[in-house]
Amino acid sequence: MEWTKYTINTTEEAEDLVCSMLSELGITGIEIEDKVPVLPEENGGYFGDVVPNLGYNDHKAKVSFYVEIPDENAEEAEQKDFADEDELLQKVIKGLLELGQIVDVGEGSIEIGTTAEEDWINNWKQYFHQFTIDDIRIIPSWEEVPTEDSEEMILHIDPGMAFGTGKHESTQLAIRGIRKYLKPGMRMLDIGTGSGILGIIALKSGAEYVFGTDLDENVLPAIAENLEKNEIDAAAFEYCIGDITEEQAVQEKAGADYDIVVANIIAEILAGITPQVPHHLKKGGYYITSGILQTHAQVVRDAVAEAGLTIVEEVPMGEWESIVARF
Repeated sequence: MEWTKYTINTTEEAEDLVCSMLSELGITGIEIEDKVPVLPEENGGYFGDVVPNLGYNDHKAKVSFYVEIPDENAEEAEQKDFADEDELLQKVIKGLLELGQIVDVGEGSIEIGTTAEEDWINNWKQYFHQFTIDDIRIIPSWEEVPTEDSEEMILHIDPGMAFGTGKHESTQLAIRGIRKYLKPGMRMLDIGTGSGILGIIALKSGAEYVFGTDLDENVLPAIAENLEKNEIDAAAFEYCIGDITEEQAVQEKAGADYDIVVANIIAEILAGITPQVPHHLKKGGYYITSGILQTHAQVVRDAVAEAGLTIVEEVPMGEWESIVARF
């Protein structure tokens, strides 16, 4: 399987807004390249890793996304796929023009190339090594578990094409929120579950049950593999694909009376999810949000208040923030 790779030439200042715009168009598998220096202590604490020298920071950035190339040998006509791809590209261009009114998007040009699926999945592995978050050691399958005795929680995570390794500040904030508020026997709903990392950590921390939802079908093999690697009973972590804010079937599958609802998603999407959250939380339950740029936090604060929830804590980390509310 091959993919068309679209790369937007933009700026560091605009990269988060460009990613948000792409997400709103339903684009997943977004990749960012910039020269912002990353220190080990700022990125989850690399373990046995060497941070690459990225050279002079010119404050430019590349934001890439992928569109599957139709199979030329397919029996049915694929013209619609090409038409859809062209329509999507036009929406991206329109979105860049609109962003250009409020932020410097730089060149705003779009490069087009192709990549094989196996390259897309595997090339990033050279940069992902085991690391720790507090007392949790996260280890990919291609690295060995340390032999020394340790009281650390060992977590085996391969994100594959699904988001979620634990290295990003927003994921670390969500993990720390779960570890702080979760008590043994609790039930948790994970909206935007990705690789399943938050749900797996919750279960390893004593949760009785986790239900995860996501929009991207690519998460399905990632979750299944990560549950197996961590010896998690599949009955304790159920999940489905669909929009919990719009699809009644997903809402019904998720059910209600959760002690914790967690969502590690950008602020604008969190604002749309939040009105649904009280339908799934039990009274006194916690809503743990992350993925929020501090400059966009007010959007989430307003949504939380309108949903009848009370903010109990705001935790910053770098330019990101977690907001925890109670029902």
